[in-house]
Amino acid sequence: MKFGLLYELQIPKPWDAESELRCVQEATEQVILADKIGLDHAWAVEHHFLEEYSHCSASEVFLASLAAKTEQIRIGFGIRQVIPNYNHPSRTAEAVAMLDLISGGRAEFGIGEGATRLELRGYNIDARRKQAIALEAAEQIANMLVMEPYPGFESENFSMPCRNVVPKPLQKPHPPMWMACTNRKTIEVAARNGLGALAFSFVDPDDARKWAETYYDIIKSEECVPLGHSVNANIAMVAGFSIHHDAEEAQRRGIDGFQFFRYAVNALVANETRPGRSRLWDEYEELRGPDLPALLAPGIGTPSDYRALVHQFQDAGVDQIVFLQQGGKNRHEHICESLQIFGDEVLPDFVDDKAERLARKEEELAPYIEAALARKQYMKPLADDEIPIVPPSQEREAFYVRQ
Repeated sequence: MKFGLLYELQIPKPWDAESELRCVQEATEQVILADKIGLDHAWAVEHHFLEEYSHCSASEVFLASLAAKTEQIRIGFGIRQVIPNYNHPSRTAEAVAMLDLISGGRAEFGIGEGATRLELRGYNIDARRKQAIALEAAEQIANMLVMEPYPGFESENFSMPCRNVVPKPLQKPHPPMWMACTNRKTIEVAARNGLGALAFSFVDPDDARKWAETYYDIIKSEECVPLGHSVNANIAMVAGFSIHHDAEEAQRRGIDGFQFFRYAVNALVANETRPGRSRLWDEYEELRGPDLPALLAPGIGTPSDYRALVHQFQDAGVDQIVFLQQGGKNRHEHICESLQIFGDEVLPDFVDDKAERLARKEEELAPYIEAALARKQYMKPLADDEIPIVPPSQEREAFYVRQ
């Protein structure tokens, strides 16, 4: 079992002049602490225009800062918006490779497409075709990370001439690739494409078992044809995170953030929005009323509660639990305290046999991954005499003639 942190950089209103500064600085301190404790991953989303819910629009900048200030923790795009309207595929390839170099080979590359009208309509993206466009772009990004030169590509979604996209990543053939998944159907899509599944939905261990079984059944089947140049057979699931030795205090500290997160993501999809005038936190408080309902959320409780939850997910076949710690108005000092308790009292139970479990898994999956890679149809590299020569610009020639 591995453990990660998820950052949306949520900043519910009211704001002051330094709200965003504090959020970024506190998130950075949390990741530095997580690195010292021994957590495995720090994930940051990429969202646009989602006031209060996510102020993490330039995640490549945030992640590069985290990479420079940590030593062991893996730094992940969780996810990068890969549709060309958001980010041209070559720019994504460059950002992923640079993050891998800055981190010394610790980058993870999750792909996504966006789900809200604010994002999709803001970038003029057809919601009906978004998954197909994202998968097409992600495959070409993987090719750009590997091929020297990249032969070029032409489709109705984007086009690019032959170019050598640099830099190249340290990890070969490229950093592990993941896909954002919100339901069982997208879990199946991730598995069919040989991608790790970042399951950003809250499910109990019984449902997690079904999702994991579905995922690994496809990974082991002929349906799995890798989108990238490697197979990343892993499934990660999000769980709440607020730990205290007093269960009621853990609930008091963490339940609001957990419930706001769930409310906000649904509201941004279903409700009308006035840009620049969001009321997400106010709406959440109005909906819940003056008394917080007695809801027990997975991942909010005592160290023994969290230890039991991790064992349940591990037994269900989940490879990583991603903490939802930075939600709503959860306080920085409470998050750090929960992380320290986790590191002292929960994490040690899952360290001793970690390498052995991973080795067994890799041995079991090796023949299936080899077969999957054999099914992939790779983009044909260009021979030297096939690489088109890029002529000098006429303006440049004229300049030298004048000189």
